[in-house]
Amino acid sequence: MIPKDLLKRIRQIELRTRRLVNESLSGAYHSVFKGQGMNFDEVREYQPGDDVRAIDWNVTARMNHPFIKKFVEERELTVMLMVDLSASGVFGSGTQTKRELAAEIASVLAFSAIRNSDKVGLILFTDEIEAYLPPRKGRRHVLRVIREILFFEPKRRGTNLSVPLEFLLKVTSHKSIAVLLSDFMAPLTPSLVRQCNRRHDLVAVQIEDRHEWELPQLGYLLVRDAETGHMMEINTGNERQRKNFATRRQQMATELEKLLAGAGVDRIRLRTDTSYSIALARFFEIRQNRRAHV
Repeated sequence: MIPKDLLKRIRQIELRTRRLVNESLSGAYHSVFKGQGMNFDEVREYQPGDDVRAIDWNVTARMNHPFIKKFVEERELTVMLMVDLSASGVFGSGTQTKRELAAEIASVLAFSAIRNSDKVGLILFTDEIEAYLPPRKGRRHVLRVIREILFFEPKRRGTNLSVPLEFLLKVTSHKSIAVLLSDFMAPLTPSLVRQCNRRHDLVAVQIEDRHEWELPQLGYLLVRDAETGHMMEINTGNERQRKNFATRRQQMATELEKLLAGAGVDRIRLRTDTSYSIALARFFEIRQNRRAHV
């Protein structure tokens, strides 16, 4: 049995995210993610303006006038959520941790998927695979996905971003929408990212906190790396140290941006202290415009 307070948190996330999906994102999801290909639908009589390449010559010969094959896009997709459960995810300087935000984003994508009759799968990882839920449909399955992201207790604390990508390539051969949710503080292997994006539609969701970019002026602080346990003293009152910190973070962000862009991978940047709805809507808008010009 799940404790009532945990059920309440899951239900709150469901209500918030389903409202957003129902009001604005479900249609956008449907329009920007393509199916596996085209399925044969029916044969109908040729009409002026139809593509002559679609003529069914066997039926045309039998009926003595032209007929064409009609195809429809195969809509059923699989959304694979790959969620980083390393120890850095428990950080959050406001009311929400990075892991809690990851659960909300996963919820939005999962409810968008099942509203369009798609399947949702889950890969939880640290520096190893912690848990795997095979793709399924339905609200009950999505609620389990949210519960696992929020409350699963990982065995490890570190991060290896190659682990979920390699696992995804092994467990599914069909093209999927593969969403990698992480703070991306660990390195990525460019060749693996390119390989994964060739086989799947890979999307990177980078979840950050503002104090990972800017140190607060609080004097001397003793800080601990959540993943390694390493302790370090930082003088946050020193302006040079704060600038150096911000510069290093910006360099990391620039390198990640170049790597993902070079592999053709879209990135969504989210922060724990700002609303994610605008960023998600902008992501769908950009992809929709791109698809319209293909």
